[in-house]
Parts: sequence; C-alpha cells; structure tokens
Amino acid sequence: MYSTGGTVLMFLVIGVLAGALTGVPIGPVNVAVIHAAYRHTMRRAIAVGLGGAVGDGLYSALGVLGMQEVIQKYPIVEPTLFGISGAVLLVYGILTARSHPPAVEATGDDGDVDEPDASDSMVARRETFAGFKVGLALIVLNPAAIATWVVIMGSTIPKHTRIEGLACTIGVLIGSSAWFMLVAFLTHRGKNVLGEKAAWIPRIVGIGLIFYAMYLLAKAIKYFAFHS
Repeated sequence: MYSTGGTVLMFLVIGVLAGALTGVPIGPVNVAVIHAAYRHTMRRAIAVGLGGAVGDGLYSALGVLGMQEVIQKYPIVEPTLFGISGAVLLVYGILTARSHPPAVEATGDDGDVDEPDASDSMVARRETFAGFKVGLALIVLNPAAIATWVVIMGSTIPKHTRIEGLACTIGVLIGSSAWFMLVAFLTHRGKNVLGEKAAWIPRIVGIGLIFYAMYLLAKAIKYFAFHS
C-alpha cells in the first residue's frame, strides 16, 4: 500500500474538517478561549486555542496509531476516562460559571498613550505561554477526548499509510486551531459590542460545561453500576 499526492491531500482535508467540527460542541477549550477573550486579551485567547489544538493533534495521533484496539480490548478504560474527565470538567465549569466580570481600568483624561517599554514584550510572551499551557492542560486533563479521537480516527481512516495518518493529524491541528481562533475572534468582538452585558457569556458556557461533565459522570456511573 502506497500513498500519492492526491490521497495525502485528501487525508489532510479530512483532518482539517474533523478538527474544526469536533470543536463545535461545548468543551473545556472552547470555554477557556471564551473566558480568556472576555477576561484577558485576544492574544491569550488565541494561545489557549493553539494549546488545545496541539492536544487534539496528539490525541488524534493516538487514534492513528491504533489506540482503538486497546479501548476495545479493555472496556473499563473508556468509562474510567469519562469519569476522570467528568470530575475535572465539573470543577472547571463551576469555577467558570462563578467567575466575576473583570474590573474596568480607569483611564486618564489627557488621552496620552504610554510608550511600550521592554517589559511589555516580556509580559506578552508570558501571557501567550500561560494561555498555551492552559489550553494544552485542559485537553490532557480531559482524557475522555482520547476516546473521542480514537473513535473518530478509527472510523474515518481505518486503513492508511504512515504518511496519510500524519497528514490527517496535521489536518486536525490546522482545523482545530482555525476553530478556536474563530471562537476567540467572535468573543472579542462580542465583548467590544456588548460591553458589560457580555458578562453572561462565560457564565452560560460554564453552565453548559457543567451539564456536559454531568453527562460524562453519568456514563461512567452507569457502566460501573451494571458491571460491579
């Protein structure tokens, strides 16, 4: 079995679509991107999204490498992942829903703009790195995403060469990044348009994340209740 330029491109496109579409449902990275765009800066929100996209790429790579066989061989793995993710996301959802609007900084009346100094770039780098770590951690601490990506990759590309699997994984990274950047942009625009009324945005998505966490916990409890 060999790859051609056309098949590699096809797998790349499949990955892009999978990365973008899997980001649409409510999830921890979506919540973190919205939260960062509303409470912090566009830069931090994009960094959070990139961290989440890297995590998606890593988990999709596990699907390409055949992780599906492990989950099928050991049925207890999937509900265990659901339970861990449910607990983590429940806490994160509660913290997000309870978050308060950021304080509005007072500005001077003279309209002067301070010249950027050397520390500004350092602050920007720290903010970007911190956002990236948050996005990546939210995927790593959400092991249910492993099961999701294993199922998606296993059913989407059941037969592939190494280069095709790599192309699909790169596509996931691109598609996921594009989606999270769109979420960051829309939230930032919404904050500018709605002003203080935008305070409900992170709270609503936090509540949505709580319900999703409860769903994952229910799936885990159901499995262990009937298989104990």
